[in-house]
Amino acid sequence: MNTKEYIENLRNELREHNYNYYVLDNPTISDYDFDIKLKELQALEEKHPEFYDANSPTHRVGGEVTKNFNTVVHDHRMYSLDNSYSLEDLLDWEARIKKMVDGDIQYVCELKYDGASISLTYENGNLLRAVTRGDGVQGDEVTANIKTIKTVPLQLKGDYPAKFDIRGEIVLPFEGFNKMNEERIEMGEEPYRNTRNTASGSLKLQDSAEVAKRPLECLLYNITGNNLGIATQMESLERARQMGFKVPETAKLVNSINEVLQFVNYWDKERHNLPYETDGVVVKVNDLQQQEELGYTAKAPRWAMAYKFKAVQVSTLLNSISYQVGRTGAITPVANLEPVELAGTTVKRASLHNSDQIEKLDIRVNDTVFVEKGGEIIPKIIAVDFSKRPENSKPTEYITNCPECNTPLERLEGEAKHFCPNYNGCNPQIVGRIQHYISRKAMDIEGLGGETVALLVNEGLILNYSDLYTLTKEQVMPLERMAEKSAENLINGIEASKEIPFERVLFALGIRFVGETVAKKLAKHYKSIEAIANASLEELVTVDEIGVKIAESVVAFFASEENRDIINKLRNSGVQLEVSAEKLANQTNKLEGQTFVVSGVFETISRNELKKLIEDNGGKVSSSISSKTSYVVAGDKMGPSKKDKADKLGVAIITEQEFLLMLGL
Repeated sequence: MNTKEYIENLRNELREHNYNYYVLDNPTISDYDFDIKLKELQALEEKHPEFYDANSPTHRVGGEVTKNFNTVVHDHRMYSLDNSYSLEDLLDWEARIKKMVDGDIQYVCELKYDGASISLTYENGNLLRAVTRGDGVQGDEVTANIKTIKTVPLQLKGDYPAKFDIRGEIVLPFEGFNKMNEERIEMGEEPYRNTRNTASGSLKLQDSAEVAKRPLECLLYNITGNNLGIATQMESLERARQMGFKVPETAKLVNSINEVLQFVNYWDKERHNLPYETDGVVVKVNDLQQQEELGYTAKAPRWAMAYKFKAVQVSTLLNSISYQVGRTGAITPVANLEPVELAGTTVKRASLHNSDQIEKLDIRVNDTVFVEKGGEIIPKIIAVDFSKRPENSKPTEYITNCPECNTPLERLEGEAKHFCPNYNGCNPQIVGRIQHYISRKAMDIEGLGGETVALLVNEGLILNYSDLYTLTKEQVMPLERMAEKSAENLINGIEASKEIPFERVLFALGIRFVGETVAKKLAKHYKSIEAIANASLEELVTVDEIGVKIAESVVAFFASEENRDIINKLRNSGVQLEVSAEKLANQTNKLEGQTFVVSGVFETISRNELKKLIEDNGGKVSSSISSKTSYVVAGDKMGPSKKDKADKLGVAIITEQEFLLMLGL
C-alpha cells in the first residue's frame, strides 16, 4: 500500500469511528486509540502536504483563525416560522392549508431545539461551506468553526445528491454547558447565562481551536435543493441519517391535528428529560409536493407551523417606566424591572407596548408584575399582582411630550401608539432612519454599524442618509475606534451601496408601512422613484396589495420638500432610483390584469420559475382559485378538487406548454 492510500484509509477509519461515537453513540474504539490514530494522521499530513484534504478528520481540532466572516447569500432562503400557541391556532392553520391542497394531509412533528440555525452545503459528498441563518437571505460563513463539531460530517456516507443544502440547529447539551460553567467558576470567571446564546456566540469565535473545545452538536431537520429524489419530509430525515447526519429520533408522522396535539402534550412534560433545550414543536406537511403547492408568505412557509410550549413566567418589581423613540417617531414605553432570572437569561426590561396596554392592565411604578417570555424575544408584562400593590400607588400618567426633543406627542385615529411629529429634528428618529438605511436587508453598507451612525450624527457630519455619500475618509478618521483601514472600508462600503437595486433602496428610505414586500410591489409597478413620487392616492391604492394606509404614508413622504431634496441628493450621488435596464429587458405587460393559479408538477420549468415568468410579464400569482382567477396552469398530479372548482367557476385550465406559448416562448 502506498502512502497516499494509507492516508486515505486512515482518514476513512477515523471518520467511521467518529460517526459511531458522536452520531450513533456506540463507540467501537477507545478514546486513547482514537487519539493515537489521529496523531499519526496529523504527522503524515504534515510530512505529505501534497495529499491535503480540506475535510480530513484532523481539521476538527481547529486552529484556523477567521478575522472577518464573509457574508454569503443562501442558495435557498432560510425562512422563519409562524408561531401558534393553542389548538385553535393549529386548527385555523389546518383549515387554511386544506383550502389550498387536495387529498389527505399527513404531518411530521419535530421538536424545536433552541440553538443557532445553520445551513450546510455539500457538493459531491464533501462539506463545501457552513453559513449562519443571518436574515434568512444571507448569513456569515463559519465553515472553519463548524468543521470542529463532531456531529457535522465532513464527508458523507452512502448515496447522496450531487449538491444540496441541509439545515439544522447548533445546540449545546446541558451536560457540556454545565461542565463549561464549572470550569469558568473555578477560574473566577462569569458563568455563561444560557445554552442558546453560548452556542450562537461559539459560531462567531475567531479561533476555531476555541470552538473545538466546546461540546457543540448539530441536529439536522431539513434537506433543500433541486431534483433530490425525495418525496416526503419523513423520507428526507431518514435519508439524512443514512448520509451520516445526526437527526433526532423524536420526529413522528401523524394523520391529524389531534395527534399533533398529543405529541405536543407528551413532549411538554418529557422535554425536561432531554439533553438539549427545547421550546416547542415544529409541525410540517409531510408531502413535499403539497409543501411546494402551499408555498411561502413573505416571511414563512405556509406548510409549517411552530407550536410553542407554554411560556415561563416570573414575578418581579417594576422600578420605573421609560419611553423610547423609534425611527418612525413611534413611542414605546419600557418597564425597568428589578433583575430576575427568566428562561435562562437575566431580565431587566420588558415592553409595555402602548398607553392602552398600560391602562388595560393598570400597570404602575412599584407594582409587583408577572413577566413572560413566550414567542417574543423581548419579555412582556402580562399581569399585575394587586395583592402586593403599595397603598400610596398612583395610576400611570402617559407622557404628553417627546422624551428626546420635548415636542407634543400625537396619536392618530385608529393608531395604538403615540408619535413624535418632529420628523427632521428628533435625534433618535434621524439616527434610527439612517441605521435602517444601512441595514442588511436595505443598503447593507459594509463597515458601517449602528454605533458609528450615532457618532456621525452627533458629530454633525451627517443629518440624513443622503449625507453618507459626501463623507470622506479624512472626516471619519477622528471618530472613536476608527483607524485608517476601517475608515477606508466604511467609505468603500458606502460607494458599493450605489449598486444596490431600486426595490431595496425604496425599502431603505424608511417610508412608514413600506416593508420589503411592499417596496418590491411598488418598484415593480412604477419602475422609478419619480413615478412613485408623482402617483396620487387614488392611483396607489390600485396597485396590488397597497391599501389606503400605505398609500397615505407614501403620499405624505413625498409631499415633504425635505424628503424630495434628500431623494435628489441620492440621485446625484448615483444611488439606483429606478429599475435597471437589464431587469426591465426581462419584463413585459403581456399578462397585465390576469391572475394565475399554479398547481401540480411541471416538466419544462420549475414551479418557481413559472411564477416568476407570470410576475415578470405583469400577471399576478394567487394561491387559490376564485371567480377572479384568469387561468389555472396545471401540471402533473394537480388535485381533482382544484379541477372541479375551476370547472365550476368557468376558469380556463391550461398546460405549461400552452402558458409558454402565451408568452411566445
